[in-house]
Amino acid sequence: MWYAIYTKPGREDSFAFLLNNIGIDVLNPKLKSKKYKKNRLIEAVETLFPCYLFAEFDKQQYAHLITYTRGVRYIVGKKDPIRVHEDVIVAIKEGMKENGIIIIKPFRFDRGNRVLIKDGPFKDFYGIFEREIKGPERVMIFLSTLNYRLELDGCFLSAA
Repeated sequence: MWYAIYTKPGREDSFAFLLNNIGIDVLNPKLKSKKYKKNRLIEAVETLFPCYLFAEFDKQQYAHLITYTRGVRYIVGKKDPIRVHEDVIVAIKEGMKENGIIIIKPFRFDRGNRVLIKDGPFKDFYGIFEREIKGPERVMIFLSTLNYRLELDGCFLSAA
C-alpha cells in the first residue's frame, strides 16, 4: 500500500534515500520549470510536493521505523495512516521522466487569444496574443488599453 509521509522542509531527498536503502519503494517527484530569479530566466528543479513524499510499505512492519526516522514529522493519518489510492500514484508516475522529473511546458497561445500579464511593469494588464518571437520564450502581444505592441517573456502570461 502507498502512504504519504510528511517530512521536515528540505529533507525529502535524504529521507527518500534512506527508505530506498532498506528496500521501500519511494515516489519523490520533482518539477522542472522556467522561472525568473534575479531578473534572469533559469531552469529550476523543485520538489513537486514540498515536505511530502509517497512510499509503498507494509504499515504493520514499517510504520514505527518510518515515524521515528530522522527528517520525518509523521505518516499522514498519524495513528491510522491514510492509504494513497494507486490511481494517484499511477497518474504521477505517468507524468514523470526516467529521472523522476515532471517538466512543465509553457502554455501555447493562438493568435487572437486574450491574455493576462502576471508579472512585471505591465502586471494585471490584458492584451491580445499576436505571435511568438525568436528568443527564449519571447512573445508579442497587443495591449489594447494603450494601443501598443509589447514584446515580453511568455512565462509572464496566463489565459484570460
